Amino acid sequence: MERSDEAVARELLEAPELPEGIDYADLDPEARRELRSLPKELAERIGRHLVAAGTLIDEDPEAALAHAKYAKSKASRIPVVREAAGLAAYHAGKWSEALSELRAVRRMTRTDAHVAVIADAERAMGRPERALDIAKETDTASLPKEVSIELKIVAAGARRDLGQLDAAVVALQGDDLDPKRRQPWSARLFYAYADNLAAAGRAEEAVRWFLHAADADSEEETDAAERAAELAGD
Repeated sequence: MERSDEAVARELLEAPELPEGIDYADLDPEARRELRSLPKELAERIGRHLVAAGTLIDEDPEAALAHAKYAKSKASRIPVVREAAGLAAYHAGKWSEALSELRAVRRMTRTDAHVAVIADAERAMGRPERALDIAKETDTASLPKEVSIELKIVAAGARRDLGQLDAAVVALQGDDLDPKRRQPWSARLFYAYADNLAAAGRAEEAVRWFLHAADADSEEETDAAERAAELAGD
């Protein structure tokens, strides 16, 4: 049964205002495929709010969460919608909400794409042991490399939370920790290694690895160079 114009108008009033320039066509093709089960007008409306959530997630995570929650209120059975809600909640520091949403995505998709975020949310809630359990239970060989690296960083952080500083350093060691090999995730890994070295009191090594992180950070997303200078006393 078609909804009345009044019902549609009421729903539009309930929705958070979309930023200028938001276009359904900017939504990831895979996400658009997931939305095909919805009526066309609804799919495009939900899609625009997903685009808004993705656009705002770094600069205004609370606003991103509002858009994701609106999308969820209309299409809660679609994994990409729950994924947007979970990631926005995580960026907004709503750890319990993030866990609930991302666990739902995990059940719906039967994938571990967000396992590192789930583990980090457990850390943020003061449960580092649970974060370590998640890392141990996960088949990291089946993960995309960047997710595997992020999970390793989270596990090292959990060790550090527990006061196991040397273990945190060791947890990040391996073939991927090679300054001669530059991958998209190298700056994150090198930075985490340097940070844990510093926490363990190994300042000289930390300076070296902060400099490796700075060299690998072509987008200048970290303060690795500043951390190196600070530790070196410059």
